[in-house]
Amino acid sequence: MIAPKSSNPWPGNCETPSPFLPLKDLRYSSTAQQGHTWFMSSMYDTHEEGEVQYQKFPSEASKGRVLCLKGNDTHDGSWNSYALAWPETLPKNATLMKGLTFVSYNHYNYDNIWHGLSSMVPFVAWHIKNQCAVPKRWILYHWGELRTKMGPWLTTLMEATYGQTLNVENFDGIKDENYQILTCFEEAVVMRHNEGGMSREKRMEVYDLLRCKARVYCNVSLAGRIAEVNEKGVPVIGMTMFMRTGARSFENDTAVIGIFNKACRKVETCRLLVAYSNNLTFCEQVKLMSSTDILVSPHGAQLTNMFFMDRNSSIMEFFPKGWLKLAGVGQYVYHWIASWSGMVHQGAWRDPEGDHCPYPDERPPLHGHL
Repeated sequence: MIAPKSSNPWPGNCETPSPFLPLKDLRYSSTAQQGHTWFMSSMYDTHEEGEVQYQKFPSEASKGRVLCLKGNDTHDGSWNSYALAWPETLPKNATLMKGLTFVSYNHYNYDNIWHGLSSMVPFVAWHIKNQCAVPKRWILYHWGELRTKMGPWLTTLMEATYGQTLNVENFDGIKDENYQILTCFEEAVVMRHNEGGMSREKRMEVYDLLRCKARVYCNVSLAGRIAEVNEKGVPVIGMTMFMRTGARSFENDTAVIGIFNKACRKVETCRLLVAYSNNLTFCEQVKLMSSTDILVSPHGAQLTNMFFMDRNSSIMEFFPKGWLKLAGVGQYVYHWIASWSGMVHQGAWRDPEGDHCPYPDERPPLHGHL
């Protein structure tokens, strides 16, 4: 196998450090998310049973070497590169960044709240396991390309979780004489497999912390749903219809709401709320979910908010016609997060009505459309 092209700006020393290699290794494009992946492909993860898969620098696995990164290209990850160096022999003109750095690889994006959250979960698990260590900065990559921000929902959740303003590095102003970004990190943790390798118990531990931190941040009671009762002292059953506009929205919202309102009225203590996710702030979503026992919603990223509910709350999910066959594995992501966060996915309803697809076997899977 031919090794990727590399450059080596290291000063001469008796210990030869590793050369710079492309962050995105095109030799592994067909297995981009498997094993060592195509992101930092020469490195292997540390993995204890049931825990996250991660890389730590410096560590025994890195032979005491720190992580160095070069470039800040936002369009082609193969133009950005990485190498390891001993702290005493950093490459010429390198900037050493002090403190803990979290380096995230996301195969999709940081704007969709499901995909973004999936890439953050392993960092929260590592944070829990390591005396609640807090990063001084984040470095975000997608296909090796630098990303300089997360979506607002994810940003707020991470700020609530770590108790500080999110600092996403963009490397502005850090250049050598060849106008290239060259930075090394005193301490760095790299994640590239999302929740992969984590046991259900560890995932639930993460979602418990996220729920707690979000409720504290938004001044929501931690007492849970047992605190809400009606005038007779009987616990209220909170049913929330979480609607969406555009793709996968209900064709007739009024009719669907009427059906659930009729069902809710049959139970004395049932209270129905209807909300549109795009009209709510982060904290409004947290407060709404905290008062919800049964969440009813079309398939979509807004369902990610379910983990803000109390454990053992219920989810009902709706799909358009054709998704069972065409949507691929992505249609089950909210079954997964329900299980991982301690919720109960009660079932999915699939619309039998809709336009007929004349070429069903030629359509690509829709697993990225969450």
